[in-house]
Amino acid sequence: MLMRTDPFRELDRLTQQLMGTSGTWSRPSPMPMDAYREGDAYVIALDLPGVTKDAIDIDVERNMLTVRAERRPAAKRDDVQMELSERPLGVFSRQVVLADTLDTEHIRADYEAGVLTLRIPIAERAKPRKVTIGDGAARKEISG
Repeated sequence: MLMRTDPFRELDRLTQQLMGTSGTWSRPSPMPMDAYREGDAYVIALDLPGVTKDAIDIDVERNMLTVRAERRPAAKRDDVQMELSERPLGVFSRQVVLADTLDTEHIRADYEAGVLTLRIPIAERAKPRKVTIGDGAARKEISG
């Protein structure tokens, strides 16, 4: 038997069940995210614990990145009686508007330990570069 120490957690769970706030395809729940720049890439890390790799869908349309995932209930045997269920099930989604300075053609996605990590390279045109200064000898005077 499990003992609960937080009486409000059960109230939150019941409220979610009654209000229907678990994620559905028409109304997905948000997923936690971190975003940062690391060298020449923009990194987005999304928490998806308990989600299988094949239940994650990543789409990019123009500069809109959409990540959708579904956490399905575990298969239960007939002799199992659920005592406590706090892990949310359903559909999770996150949309991020990407800057034009990112190279969306070369996004790399890795999934390890329940964290989906997307690495988006910064486009060459957005990287700092040196501009050479001409000597001005090629000037021509217009006479008329």
